[in-house]
Amino acid sequence: MLTELQIRNACPQSRRWKLSDGGGLYLEVMPSGTRSWRWKYRFGGVEKRLTFGPWPLISAKRARELRDEAKIVLVGGADPGAQRRSAKAQVRYGETFEAVARSWHAQKAPTLVPRYAAEVMARLEANAFPFLGRMAIREITPPVVLETLRRIEARGAKTMAHEVRGHLSEVFVWAIAAGLAENDPAAIVRRALAPMSAKRRPALVTVPECRALMDKIEGMPRVWLSTKLASRLLALTAARPGPVRMAERTEFEQLDSEEPIWRIPAAKMKLSARNKRDGTFDFVVPLAPAAVTVVKEALEHTGGPRSKQRWLFPGMTRVEPISDVTLSKVYIDAGYRGRHVPHGWRASFSTIMNERAAKAGRPEDRAIIDLMLAHMRDGVEAAYNRAAYMGRRRELACEWAELLTGLPPAA
Repeated sequence: MLTELQIRNACPQSRRWKLSDGGGLYLEVMPSGTRSWRWKYRFGGVEKRLTFGPWPLISAKRARELRDEAKIVLVGGADPGAQRRSAKAQVRYGETFEAVARSWHAQKAPTLVPRYAAEVMARLEANAFPFLGRMAIREITPPVVLETLRRIEARGAKTMAHEVRGHLSEVFVWAIAAGLAENDPAAIVRRALAPMSAKRRPALVTVPECRALMDKIEGMPRVWLSTKLASRLLALTAARPGPVRMAERTEFEQLDSEEPIWRIPAAKMKLSARNKRDGTFDFVVPLAPAAVTVVKEALEHTGGPRSKQRWLFPGMTRVEPISDVTLSKVYIDAGYRGRHVPHGWRASFSTIMNERAAKAGRPEDRAIIDLMLAHMRDGVEAAYNRAAYMGRRRELACEWAELLTGLPPAA
């Protein structure tokens, strides 16, 4: 390594020359007398150089620290020089990947369902921005994108890696159209990713197992009542977790009649964007007496009939509903990791009720069970979604609730 005396005595010559310090770091002496620290490295098989700054503003010790920091970036699969240019681009042009991605999202979001739009941005913030965010979008190469996606795969999240790759590709295509990029490196790496897992969501498929899970959650001392009630309603209705956690008090109708229902707005259902805006696609769930009891308890817990609370199952702040990970965490804490997830109640209902229908010689119930799960093919009339076979649907809902609770339906 160079000493301070060697550096100080490095006299300018008619042509620039250099003094090696080790590890690719060297001091370049210009004819003007300026001494500048530079680092030689290879990236992608190409020799490159990175300037750290002039001596004595940058001391020998600091230059070596900068060299070592750049080596860490290089070992991580990124180009240190491109990363430094990205930081400058962020200040001068706003053309970093994060800046471009946020501009793309701002334009794209109005065409998406709000919840999905938020999910897209959350995926980018968690999986892409920490590694690509500060890089100039023009400097991002396929190996850099692949390394970013490999980090996601390393967590076992193969499906997430594919989803993030799709979002990245959309950002690059948008940037190309805007004149901010020249190619789509995310498209190039698509076939290099590990295949998505076709693994089904875990679910219990026997009545004793389902009852045991419900009893386990009911007995957990540190779980909020709202969370327990949400889990209970989820099990009794076999609805999707999203509509349950975002259920609003006004969605429950005729609770004191013989035909209580839960009217889920089309906007909360798994439908096309067009149908989500069509009120005729509201989904009507017949409520068994046990489910009505849950709803009434939740209504009372959130302030009674005159409460201005919007959500049936509010979160800690009471401004938003319980989060989408609350129920999942409860099931994991209950010891059911890999055995049952909140969405699994739908598989439990389908498996158990279809088996009972087959044993009872009622094959026609299969279509009704699918209808109760809101499984709809394109082109089916909205009226079919809302009210068809409501009598039999209510009977099956009561039968399912009796199986789970061991209690006969109210007379």
